[in-house]
Amino acid sequence: MRIIFLGTNGWYDSETGNTESTLIDTKDNYIILDAGNGIYKADRYMTMDKPVILFLSHFHLDHTEGLHVLAKFKFNKLDIYGQPGTEKIIADFLGDKFSIPPEKLPYPCKLHDIDTGSHTAPVRFKCLELQHASRCFGYRFELEGKTISYCTDTGYCDAAIELSKDADLLISECALAPGVTTPSWPHMNPQLAAKLAKVSGVKKLVMTHFDAAQYLTMKERAKAQAEARKVFRNSFAARDNMEMNI
Repeated sequence: MRIIFLGTNGWYDSETGNTESTLIDTKDNYIILDAGNGIYKADRYMTMDKPVILFLSHFHLDHTEGLHVLAKFKFNKLDIYGQPGTEKIIADFLGDKFSIPPEKLPYPCKLHDIDTGSHTAPVRFKCLELQHASRCFGYRFELEGKTISYCTDTGYCDAAIELSKDADLLISECALAPGVTTPSWPHMNPQLAAKLAKVSGVKKLVMTHFDAAQYLTMKERAKAQAEARKVFRNSFAARDNMEMNI
């Protein structure tokens, strides 16, 4: 199973990358986690012969602005899942006033609201509400005998620990610089992301969603990786177009 980090910035695009989006290439499906501007690169890594499933964590623009480019793709079909309200909010966001409506895309596209808890379709996954300024879902996927946890735009919280327990891969946000905390707008720094990985007993941590205003260069991401490894050795800072297999 292959994971490609299409966009690894939080807030806005910069020289360090595009906003948040991650692609998981499985035997039966392509799974995309969030739709920041990095999603425009998805077709570089796809053959268009499998269904595409997009999971949204929340509606902040750095996780949804890439939806505007959906018409460029030649997907087999697309299903978009997210918290209650997703169907209406994304339909409005992609309406004629702002973009191209789902029903006018050059392939079948359906929007789906989901509640917290465990689900078996379209793949086996669990979602819980994380700790953020706006309602935000984290996900735990069971895919091809592996477990992948995706926790972005959150502070350190019990839900993130539950979603990440014993995972093969934790994809965690790292918006804040080392040692920085922002209680009024919850996010994590590298030390907290590494603590989440250690406490949860995961095998590998990949940090993404680096705040573009705090991480101005890739050297600063390297420093974040070094700080995280002091807490959890198998920690990595993602970069755009980075690939890995699990």
